[in-house]
Parts: sequence; structure tokens; C-alpha cells
Amino acid sequence: MGVTIKDIAKQANVSIATVSRILSNKTEFNSKSTIRKVKRIAKELGYSKNTAAVELVTRSSKVLAVVITATKTNFSMQIIDGIHEEAYKHGLNVIIIYAGENDPKRQYEAIKTITERSVKGILLLALDLSQESQTLLIQSQIPYIFLSISNNQGMPYIDSDNSMIGYLAADYLIEKGHKKIGFAGLDTVSLTAKNRISGYKKALAKHNLTCDPEWIVNGLFTYDDGVNAMKQYGTQPEVTAVIAGSDLVGIGLMNQAGEFGLKVPEDLAIVTIDGTDLCEIVHPRLTSITQSFYKIGVMGVLYLINYKKQNAYKKLTESVLKVRESS
Repeated sequence: MGVTIKDIAKQANVSIATVSRILSNKTEFNSKSTIRKVKRIAKELGYSKNTAAVELVTRSSKVLAVVITATKTNFSMQIIDGIHEEAYKHGLNVIIIYAGENDPKRQYEAIKTITERSVKGILLLALDLSQESQTLLIQSQIPYIFLSISNNQGMPYIDSDNSMIGYLAADYLIEKGHKKIGFAGLDTVSLTAKNRISGYKKALAKHNLTCDPEWIVNGLFTYDDGVNAMKQYGTQPEVTAVIAGSDLVGIGLMNQAGEFGLKVPEDLAIVTIDGTDLCEIVHPRLTSITQSFYKIGVMGVLYLINYKKQNAYKKLTESVLKVRESS
């Protein structure tokens, strides 16, 4: 078996991506001593370039990598559909790797796995990277873009306008006569949630209404978060309407409300955020703020195909209110 860049990386105590760049004369981010060491070891081991190593740097690969969390939500399917369909049009293949849920070690290993392989670009789906993983991603010099998540660090992303999502949901419910509106199942420390809550509070302020902090219930956008939020609101909830952080949260809320003997929407109105097919297959059907997930996937692929280094690149897609029986 021939010598690989992995062998060189191990002996030089550097990453595989670093070896690949140096042997392809892409040395902007490496010291002279590192360059000399890598080239010396490569010569001593009798290394000769292979196609995969060259592709890693030249980006002639026909593979796009999608990195996704293990969150138990369903919105990602539409984004992945958009990615697959657009990639297929351009003769590209797609691989998917899971990065765990709020697990920095698994996240780092997922990014490392991708950056050590020959891929044309990386799509990070709803993934909030640790600083260590961000550094690894940037140093790889592989084009990347975040999808369905914003950031304040100048990294490229395509997302929904989350402030507008929160505003649309709350404003609609207020116009329907509700004055005490909950917000359930969203990760309140995330930028996504903060923007949604900001829009929600803006709508309340517009109508001279206030928000009790206990009406906002934390979660991770899952079905169980909806169930638990409804249990927190209780059998005689103070709120008359709830905005659900995802469709699954909305279903959890509705099912637990039923367990309490509450009727939707007569006793409790529900508006969900996402607007996936789940809204249509439950009874009553869920009113939703529907996001453009498929479009986000398509736009992500096109960004990588037409890649030009744009660290400040950011795009926000529109969401629309779809009224159904739950409100």
C-alpha cells in the first residue's frame, strides 16, 4: 500500500488538510518551517500525489457535504430535498453527516471528518458551531455556508427572517382577539429564538400589550417540548394562545391540551413555526408561519457552485402565514 497524506500528517503532527494544501502549493496559512517539514517527510516517505488529495485543494470534487444536528425535528427534510434536487441538476452528489446535539466533541469530529475528505463545499444545517469547530472549518479553506441559522460573526448564511416570523405569529393572534400569548419550545439562548422573541414582543408592544416571562417556555423544538410546555401552562392556562417553536412542538401542545380536556382552538389557539406537511395531517390542522425551507436548500447549493469568498454574505428568505383550523 502506498504512502498517503495521512501518513505524512501523522509523522509531521499536522492535519491532513494542511498536508494536502502544502503539497499542492497552497501555503498562505502555513509557516515556512511547517512547509519545509511536510515536504521533507513526504520526500523521505516516497509520497506521490493522488487525485483525492488534489481535489481537496482544487475543489474539483463533485461532492457536497451536509452537516446536520441530531435534533428530533422534521424541517430539515425540505432543506435536504432542495439541496439534493439542485445538486443533481449540476451533476453533484450529496453526503450527510450528523454532528450530535449540543455536543462540541461530536461536532468537532464531524467537521474534521468532512474537511479531511475531498468535497466541493459544506452546507451546515441549523448548526451552531463551537469556536474550535469554527476555526477548523475556516482553516480547511473549503467553501461553506450555514443554512436555516443566522450568526453575528460574519460567516455566510441563508436563513428565514426570524424577527418577522415572531412578529407575524403574534400580530395575527392579537388581531384574532388574544391578549395573553405564550411562546413555547424554542431554544431561548439561540440567536434564532432571540430574534423570534424580539419580533413577538414588537407585535405585543404595537398593541400596548405586555409579556409575562413565564409565558415563554424553553425547549429544543421537539414534540416533547410541546408536551412539557403545555404541562407548565397547566389545565387552566392563563394564556389563550401559544406560538409553537416548530410544528412538532405545536402537535405536542395540542395533544397535551387534549389530555387536559382543552379544545383547540376554542380553549387554546395554536400557531406553529415551520409549516411542514405535519400541519396538514393532524386534526385540527395547524395554522403556521411557513418557511421557505426548500428554497433555502437550493440557494445554498447555488452559493457553493458560484462560490466567491464572501464572509459577510447573508440572505433572508420570506415566510408566510397559512391559516388553518387551530387558530
